[in-house]
Amino acid sequence: MAAIRRELFHGEVLFRQGDPSDCAWLIESGVIELAFEHAGERIAYGELGPGELLGELGVLEGTPRSASAIARGETVLLSIDHDQFLERLDKADPIVRALVGGLRRRTRSLLAALPDDVVVPAEDLPRDDADDGSGTDKIRLEAQLREALSEEVLRVRYQPIYDIRDQRVSGYEALVRWDLPGRGAVSPVEFIKLAEETSLIVPVGEYVLDRVIALLSDLCQALPQGPLPSIAVNLSARQLVEPGMARQIVSRIDRAGLPPGALKLEVTESRMLDYGHVASVMAHCRQHGVPFALDDFGTGYSNLTHLHKLDFELVKVDQAFSRHMFDSPKAMAIVDAIVAMAHGIGAEVVVEGVETTSELRRLRELGVRYAQGYLIGQAQGAEAVLSGEAARIGALL
Repeated sequence: MAAIRRELFHGEVLFRQGDPSDCAWLIESGVIELAFEHAGERIAYGELGPGELLGELGVLEGTPRSASAIARGETVLLSIDHDQFLERLDKADPIVRALVGGLRRRTRSLLAALPDDVVVPAEDLPRDDADDGSGTDKIRLEAQLREALSEEVLRVRYQPIYDIRDQRVSGYEALVRWDLPGRGAVSPVEFIKLAEETSLIVPVGEYVLDRVIALLSDLCQALPQGPLPSIAVNLSARQLVEPGMARQIVSRIDRAGLPPGALKLEVTESRMLDYGHVASVMAHCRQHGVPFALDDFGTGYSNLTHLHKLDFELVKVDQAFSRHMFDSPKAMAIVDAIVAMAHGIGAEVVVEGVETTSELRRLRELGVRYAQGYLIGQAQGAEAVLSGEAARIGALL
């Protein structure tokens, strides 16, 4: 696959006419001139600028480049590989797939019907149609996320989890963060959703797992007498049932020599249509000392069916309810009901978004074991966890 990012000086050639169409390109900055050779003559027929794609038709058709692309001034591009296009197309609405397929067939027919001395390059011409840019923005962000993974610039931060009964920080939740040059912090909601729409969610999950297991291994050496804090990692159901993922998780834990319970998995998202498959994967991990939490219960796809068909050691109550416990009787009733239900099936409860001691006190009255939120502490780097700084919080009640 081509390099994810390409920087060209003025006059450098991105690709030449006749080269294989191994990827398409999204122009980040600068200008690309398109030109082709015909009857011994070089013909420049257009320029493309920031936010525009080139070469996507050749990638979809699998045909050689029909024109050359030359930088006019310093130019930065992001590569979009063949699999990215096909993955998006395969998941598109059937009507959209049919329209794209029809356009491709008509384009081939029209080109085949032209006289031999008429040459129409397949590389994209400058576009005059209106475009809100949302599609190319998404493609750009996906390419940048691939680049962030390859360069290992995603950051993992750790938010403390407070044991209300024992009045101490007993663990952390690993949270992935991404600072994009020129833009700043990208919302986790945005880039995790993007990753879940593509195959990127698997390498993102592995990226976080590697760093969490490395930190837990360091903590084992730093705290030989314990107690060892646990660290929870979010996994979507798609990641969990990825072939080989469960065995990889167990293998990494065994290689690191981690004790049971050190790594926890929080199952996020998902419709979880194949409960039997998910349950068997969870059982395999659980046999090797990995407990599971159902994340963000009460929102999205996390519903009662999950609790009925799958076994969880922990249920996490979304902050949408905890933050309104005292200004909404409905929110208080929902938290109360979730806690009672979780206890009824033998699961402990973690409540997210705890910001005041009044909330913490009420949670203790309800029998909630764990709390997480700004009252406990914000997410910090691995160094703060390793030094114990992130866990230095006294009794809050």
